[in-house]
Amino acid sequence: MPVALAKGVEFSIDPANKVTVKGAKGTLSLQVDPRLKVEKKDNEVVVARESDDKSIKSLHGLYRVLISNLVTGVTDGFKKELEIIGVGYRANLNGNILELTLGYSHPFYFVPPDGITIEVDTKTTKNPRITVSGIDKELVGQVAAKIRSLRPPEPYKGKGVRYLGEYVRKKAGKSAGK
Repeated sequence: MPVALAKGVEFSIDPANKVTVKGAKGTLSLQVDPRLKVEKKDNEVVVARESDDKSIKSLHGLYRVLISNLVTGVTDGFKKELEIIGVGYRANLNGNILELTLGYSHPFYFVPPDGITIEVDTKTTKNPRITVSGIDKELVGQVAAKIRSLRPPEPYKGKGVRYLGEYVRKKAGKSAGK
């Protein structure tokens, strides 16, 4: 299945099988496995494999999706939203540093890596929302998972940092003894 290139996206392949995609939001590159052949036809990118071996078939699908993510990243970008639920749990943005108060005796300070933008929305909902955005899908997911791991949602009251729309299954508390 070919990957369609949007308008304004430049695509190049060097002899070492390194794919580079340039777009309005930035530039991304990916080293493709040498057993796969990547070529540009018209306004599409086609990934071809040399054999029908099972491991090469799985690499074929993987690299096709990774190239598709590169194209989507440089045109639209990616974002993940997190929600903080709990009494006294807060999030503030001081310059580029995310400050989180999550019920511990100390606050957490998180400095995002290059290429990642963090926004905090405390006004529209009662629970603070953190939006992690960038052009690299893997890095956006990794940063969001790192922030969530600072205080994952617990199963008894549901307090903690969770992805927006994530369902946390609640457990019953202790029963009174006889």
